[in-house]
Amino acid sequence: MDEKLCKKCGICVSLCPTRVFTAGPGNEPRVTNPRKCTRCNLCFFRCPDFAIQLEVNP
Repeated sequence: MDEKLCKKCGICVSLCPTRVFTAGPGNEPRVTNPRKCTRCNLCFFRCPDFAIQLEVNP
């Protein structure tokens, strides 16, 4: 997640079906459970600030 682009809207926190994100102080999203990510891409496609980048597994 690019913290410079993130506007802390909370969309990623509310949309993630596996709760990879949690809201920190000031509604700042934090990746707290990266192993639970199923690569559904909901956060990636819904982020209005393009702040989320997904890593490609080789």
